Parts: sequence; C-alpha cells; structure tokens
Amino acid sequence: MTPSSDLVQAVRTGQLSNVIAVLNAGKDTLLNDAAGEPGLPLAMACFLGYAEIARELILRGATVNAKDNQLPMSPLAMAVRGARREVVKVLIEHGAVVPEGMDVGLTENEMMLAKWKARSFNTSTGSDSPTESQLDIEEIQVKSCYGTDTDLLDAEMRRAASDT
Repeated sequence: MTPSSDLVQAVRTGQLSNVIAVLNAGKDTLLNDAAGEPGLPLAMACFLGYAEIARELILRGATVNAKDNQLPMSPLAMAVRGARREVVKVLIEHGAVVPEGMDVGLTENEMMLAKWKARSFNTSTGSDSPTESQLDIEEIQVKSCYGTDTDLLDAEMRRAASDT
C-alpha cells in the first residue's frame, strides 16, 4: 500500500487504533483529495461520522478550516452532509468557523457549548487542558430532572459564554 492508501484505509475501518498506528508510522494527515486540496482523511472521517478519529487527526495536524467551510469537501461541510452532529461538535470545539447562515444541525445550546469548549480549553491550538487561570467546569448530561429548576444553570452557562 502507498502511504496515502494506508491512512485512507485506516480511516475507512473506523478503528481509532488502526488510525493511530498508521499515524505513529509517520503518515501525514494532510493528504490531498481528488481536487488537490489537503485534508482527505479528515473529510472522510467527518462524513463517515468517526468523531474520535477526526479528533485524533486534528490533534496530529489536520486542518479544521478550509478556505471556505461551505465548500463541499471541507470537513465541516462533510460532517453536515453526513448528518454527523457529534463530528460537527468536535470540529467546532477545535476551532472550525461556521459560516454565517450555515445550518450545522446543532441546537443553540449545543453550538454555544462547543464554542465555549473551543475558547476555554484552547483546543484550536492542540492543547486539550485548561490553563491555570481558567475555571474548572464540569459538563453534566441530565436525561431528566423532575421538579428541578434548571433556569439558574442555563443562566449561568449563558453568562459564562457571553463573558468570554
């Protein structure tokens, strides 16, 4: 196999361990697509819905933003076309710019949380840990809270997002 086909095949399997093994062998994450644009492995992972593979490729140097994120082969457009909400979240958490008016399939709260993670944890630069000056905030997934008033939590989250 050629170096490009090794990584493409690893992404197609959907197995993170295969992708890591190929990347550890020195393969480049910026392989060109048919149009000659770099980013084929990330675009493929986004379309197929492999959020953790997309995250690994980004952490290893794959480019999150295309010249225009509405272009059909951009990672964001591929995730949207494949209806891969979790991948869209990963891309935004890692600094993907959502063009004005582009419907990415996330709720307002999901979009706000993904943008907050991008700013708070500085994932767009490849660091997934907060700096000392940042607050420790825990994300809580609650399926149901009968009788619990969550308005205060929502207000605090909106305030925190608007302060940054």
